[in-house]
Amino acid sequence: MPVLPVDVLETIRLGVGSLLLHKLRSSLTALGVIFGVCSVVAMLSIGAGASYEAQEQIKKLGSNNIIVTSVKPPQEQQASTQTGFLIEYGLTYEDAERMLRRNIPGVQVLVPVRQVRKKLWNGSRRVPGVVMATVPWFEDTANMELLAGRFLGYLDMREVRNVGVLSESLARELYPPDSPLGRTIKVGEYYFRIVGVVADRTLVGLDRKEGEAPLSPYQLYIPMTAGRERFPERQIERTTGSMTGERVELHEMTIKVDNIDEVIDISRVVESTLAMYHDKKDYNVEVPRKLLEQVAAQQRIWNVVLGSIAAISLVVGGIGIMNIMLASVTERTREIGIRRALGAKKRAITTQFLVETVVLSGSGGVLGIAVGVLVTVLVTQFTDIPTILTLSVLLVPFAIAAAVGLVFGIYPAWQAANMDPIEALRHE
Repeated sequence: MPVLPVDVLETIRLGVGSLLLHKLRSSLTALGVIFGVCSVVAMLSIGAGASYEAQEQIKKLGSNNIIVTSVKPPQEQQASTQTGFLIEYGLTYEDAERMLRRNIPGVQVLVPVRQVRKKLWNGSRRVPGVVMATVPWFEDTANMELLAGRFLGYLDMREVRNVGVLSESLARELYPPDSPLGRTIKVGEYYFRIVGVVADRTLVGLDRKEGEAPLSPYQLYIPMTAGRERFPERQIERTTGSMTGERVELHEMTIKVDNIDEVIDISRVVESTLAMYHDKKDYNVEVPRKLLEQVAAQQRIWNVVLGSIAAISLVVGGIGIMNIMLASVTERTREIGIRRALGAKKRAITTQFLVETVVLSGSGGVLGIAVGVLVTVLVTQFTDIPTILTLSVLLVPFAIAAAVGLVFGIYPAWQAANMDPIEALRHE
């Protein structure tokens, strides 16, 4: 094992000892580096956590899926606020059949979904929810997680059965703490037998347009055939002295593609096909894979922004270190002169002052990492903000802090080493 020369060890000892003579001043000098490193660790871990959560939720939509949603055009939004208007927009059953008839190469399945906003009842308990009329293969295409029972079946579709699958939030709200399986849920004048429970499905990553209400977590999945027969496509809303309504056949279509590399090209085919038969832009085509790429690009930009902010904080800390070291050189002018007169070389003087700056910045970096980790843990503990700590998040700020100390310590060290010994001995 290599051993440092005695003179180098002595120089390091002198540098550390000098810092310990002024503990308060050294601590205050290191604060700039501590806060800079702490902010870097905290911001990068929070940014990485937010990016990871967004990517995971987008992945749940299916990286090889194309999701088409109905969107109310701006002109229709204005008309819907006027009494007596019935507006029609969005995807149609004909759109779904047209996609199937085109037999687009690479398309595996197509999943239609129709949404009906209704009050969902269990005895005296009720919540405003969404009835999702869909098909049995929706479970696989949308990557649904089955928590209990089963999902919709082909016999349910063919025989137009009144069966339903609850979202986890709906089951927890209407049937605490019992299992809802085998029980019934009331929707309007109809009762549906509950056959399963699935994890909540979100649309995070999909752009919901202005005027659209967010999708409720209280969701009931029923067969598409039962939805068409039990609930009319025209949804009328009556208020005091007025009546408005809208007609939407399908609210969503998910198209699953065999090859993930063909998703972007097939999405263009889907969009061009819809454009041929829609006079107005009342639909929106989203590709989760493209959203993933956008999130990754945003994360890179975010890292650059955070790095720039952190660089400013660390530079300010470095300036503080440089200022204190210049003052220290002035204070210790006579000491430097004595050491030079006794034969100390310029290299030894330079090394001593560089050791002091590196120790200041290095210790500040270690404490900054500790405080940053603590802040990250507290953020995760007391908020819903996700955080991710990686080795690079910890090591990179420390390396930058040490480098900042070294860079800003070079000039004071050079000034001390090049001091005229005779003039230094005259200093009082």
